[in-house]
Amino acid sequence: MKENKDPNSTPSEPTKSELEILQIFWEFGPSTARFVNDHLNQHTRQVIYMSTLKLMQIMVEKRLLKKDESQQKHIYWAAVEESKTKGFLLDKVVDTLFNGSAGSLMMQLLGNKKIDPADMETFRELIKKIDDNKH
Repeated sequence: MKENKDPNSTPSEPTKSELEILQIFWEFGPSTARFVNDHLNQHTRQVIYMSTLKLMQIMVEKRLLKKDESQQKHIYWAAVEESKTKGFLLDKVVDTLFNGSAGSLMMQLLGNKKIDPADMETFRELIKKIDDNKH
């Protein structure tokens, strides 16, 4: 997901600000720049509308968003899938920070955060399922 200008290539890797915007589209679906800006201002941080609009236009160029210009209010939507994008970024974190070890990542996560008992049970079940599939 590196930045490139070839329209047939994969989308660029999103920046932190672009990920904030993508999260809104993944949660709410197709939206206007006004809706995205209002959501950012209410839930993330104060942003000027023109800055949000410009970033969304850049995201269209980077093939992270698509835009319908057929109506007076332009509608945007995510051009990248949430699971694929998060998977790519997580793989990059594992490779870069944990030398490719998912186990090291999990140990870091489990050591840094207080885990809800229900989440811990879900982890146990997942580990058991993975272990059962190996045998």
